[in-house]
Amino acid sequence: MSKKEKLIRRLKSKPKDFTYDEADLLLTSLGMRKSNKGRTSGSRVEFSIGDFKIRLHKPHPHKELKKYQISDLLDDLTDGGLI
Repeated sequence: MSKKEKLIRRLKSKPKDFTYDEADLLLTSLGMRKSNKGRTSGSRVEFSIGDFKIRLHKPHPHKELKKYQISDLLDDLTDGGLI
């Protein structure tokens, strides 16, 4: 099983400790590009592939995504047909 498949399986289980770094790795392994929208973007990061976009905020001070972010990420990837 590849790292990407393990991350998809982990995301689908909706763990409380899914980190931003894991989300970043998963989205880039799905072929999405990361963009920071310039120096005023703060913690906002956009991942895109074609016209499909996912926007995330880098969590701080902790590395784990919030429960709603994990759920939204899973829904967006499913609706976009990427997983």
